[in-house]
Amino acid sequence: MGVPKKRTSKMRRDRRRAANNNLRSAVQVIQCANCKEPVLPHRACAACGFYKGRETVQGAEA
Repeated sequence: MGVPKKRTSKMRRDRRRAANNNLRSAVQVIQCANCKEPVLPHRACAACGFYKGRETVQGAEA
């Protein structure tokens, strides 16, 4: 089994742990072209069911 030859410094340890926080990016939100509700990109609108200008799923109102 592998054993470390040198002790990991606090700086190296903290830099490794902080790298995961840099991978997380802010969630992008766009407006639905039909009802102007906030929608995640490349997803059908939960309020009206429209995606790329046509109704793909039954919305909450329909």
